[in-house]
Amino acid sequence: MTDSQDKKTRIETDSMGDVHVPAQAYYGAQTQRAVENFPVSGWQLPIAMIRAMGRVKLACGIANRDLGKLSGTGKNPLKDDQIKAMLDACQDVVDGKLDNEFPIDVFQTGSGTSSNMNVNEVISNRAVEIAGGDRFAAEKPIHPNDHVNMGQSTNDTFPTAIHVAAGVELTNQLIPALQRFADTLNEKAKAWDQIIKIGRTHLMDATPLRLGQEIGGMARQIELSIERAKQAVADVTELPVGGTAVGSGINTHPEFGNRVSIELAKATGVPFVEAVNHFEANAQRDGLVSCHGHLKSIATTLFNVANNIRWLGSGPRCGFYEIALPSRQPGSSIMPGKVNPVMCESMMQFTARVIGNDQTITVSGAAGGQFQLNIMMPVMCQTTLESIMLLSNGTNAFVEFCAAEMQANIDVCESFVEKSLSMCTSLNPYIGYEKASKLAKDAFKSGKTIRELCEEQQLLPPDQLAEALDPMRMTEPQA
Repeated sequence: MTDSQDKKTRIETDSMGDVHVPAQAYYGAQTQRAVENFPVSGWQLPIAMIRAMGRVKLACGIANRDLGKLSGTGKNPLKDDQIKAMLDACQDVVDGKLDNEFPIDVFQTGSGTSSNMNVNEVISNRAVEIAGGDRFAAEKPIHPNDHVNMGQSTNDTFPTAIHVAAGVELTNQLIPALQRFADTLNEKAKAWDQIIKIGRTHLMDATPLRLGQEIGGMARQIELSIERAKQAVADVTELPVGGTAVGSGINTHPEFGNRVSIELAKATGVPFVEAVNHFEANAQRDGLVSCHGHLKSIATTLFNVANNIRWLGSGPRCGFYEIALPSRQPGSSIMPGKVNPVMCESMMQFTARVIGNDQTITVSGAAGGQFQLNIMMPVMCQTTLESIMLLSNGTNAFVEFCAAEMQANIDVCESFVEKSLSMCTSLNPYIGYEKASKLAKDAFKSGKTIRELCEEQQLLPPDQLAEALDPMRMTEPQA
């Protein structure tokens, strides 16, 4: 191996010939070829995926060590210190110490082979370095294919890493964020349980309810979203590792897939298991499609909740303004003092992105899997992890900067109740639907309230009218 171009690069060689690689890079020729071949977006695979690939390589290395494969009688067996160096290098990837060594564009070879070899090369060179060798030497005593990739194919380890990354991010990021949101809304619902307000259906006046009931309904939406997130985790717990190239398991030990899955479950706390059928697990990404379908449902819920909170906070003089939203920033470059519901708008935007992402996942799952391999995996990886990241980070921001600081405008809530024409609904059992309907029309024409007209017309005795038009009584079923 020689220096070239004023030592800005070094020359590495693969089966296709020489390649100029950045002089100090841990990656090698195959990575550099991919960098040059795919100058598409400037988007690299998410860091969560890189670290998941490190986890997979570490689990594979442990399995091969324990099965005696790395130190066996095959080509270039490793010594104990070399095996340890390789596992330590894998751990460096997991720990984020080599994050800058993964430059390949998302829109690359559809199997993810370029990124798999990127990881293999980085671990190989780092392992050689840890073992005290020269990582720039032409011969790799800890080889990216023979050792780091032992018993593996991109076709089973890359989708395994996608599942690991998604399962870990869902468990450690999204579910806690949603739980925080649900808890916050439930606290508000409890605190606001005695505040009467008017209901709205079709954006029109309806019968009264309590503000706590309305917010409690939103809290339940988020609780159900948590269950969907848990199901999304379940969708990715089966791991393809052990299927190698086409699902047959060629060139790997029969126990390999199970051992790797057990190791990954132990390391992450996510209940990963070996795939029931490796031909299905290698070839299709149906589990990922289902996983993202739940993310789309969660995004739909969050969009709806944010939009309803935005409406409830509209005003402050000419809207509903039943909830005062926290002021986060000036809202207009021309209207002084204007403040907008920016956190609601942010949530509606990032959830729209997730909903759109689902189309990419759907098309990739349906059209990308021919015979024994899906060739849309890098974009499925990036899209899924982007959606999880947006939902997690965005929900945390919404809770911190909006939901937790919302305040109820009690006077505004209660002022609408008496004005509502739908107050006549509770008179149905006393005077019938037709008469109550006429009362509502007369009240609208005259500008009077339902109560005022009832008193004028002496439709009911005062005590019975007070009971019938008691707003709190209207918020619950009556025997």
